[in-house]
Amino acid sequence: MSNLLLSYLNKRMSEKEVVKKSTTFIAGPVITISREVGCNGVKLANRIANHLNSQTPDARWKVISKEVFLKSAEELKMDPEQVRKILYQHEKYAFEDILKAFSDKNYKSDRTIGKTMKGVILQIATDGNCIIVGRAGHIIAQHIKHALHIRLIAPLDYRINTIMNNNKLTHDEAVNFINQVEKERLAFRKAVLKQDPKYELFDLTLNRAAFSDEEIMELIEYAAVKKHVFKY
Repeated sequence: MSNLLLSYLNKRMSEKEVVKKSTTFIAGPVITISREVGCNGVKLANRIANHLNSQTPDARWKVISKEVFLKSAEELKMDPEQVRKILYQHEKYAFEDILKAFSDKNYKSDRTIGKTMKGVILQIATDGNCIIVGRAGHIIAQHIKHALHIRLIAPLDYRINTIMNNNKLTHDEAVNFINQVEKERLAFRKAVLKQDPKYELFDLTLNRAAFSDEEIMELIEYAAVKKHVFKY
């Protein structure tokens, strides 16, 4: 799936100059999903995309999350795992990491990587018919008119239980996992955005523990139609 999606992204990115010159092109539609750790954002996004594709088969909605690392790494001529490590590094590099970085001819600074990543995400959002999970998508795509920005939250116990079930972890391991991922997400935002925004505005904030997947899907699609992000 990732290889097919990467091929699609390559094709779309190669067309971006044509898009820029088009006077009739309209950015989007795009849905961004920001979520607390343990809210199953990607799982929900896939269900929404499948349902939208069943309703509007010509649109071909797709879910974007880890794929931005693959596309950014390709443009930077770097290993995707190296890109991920640099963007998620929430502590200072060890001395041996610094030496290794400078000895790598393909090494790029975190500023360059962050700028590339932001450009990739913005282009994907602009191309439209996508659901971007995380990756600060709601901030990067905030100026796109045909966009719906969702925030998923849930009580800590709910999120701990979700992580325990998804990853087969103990309670303490799940708590540590949540704390670790939250640190990594903060590091990613700092690397890509360079500063934390003072205000983060969402069109809709939903408590995962209060609604079923089907109910949340209905609410998101209803909000998207009401905001004129798309129509059936």
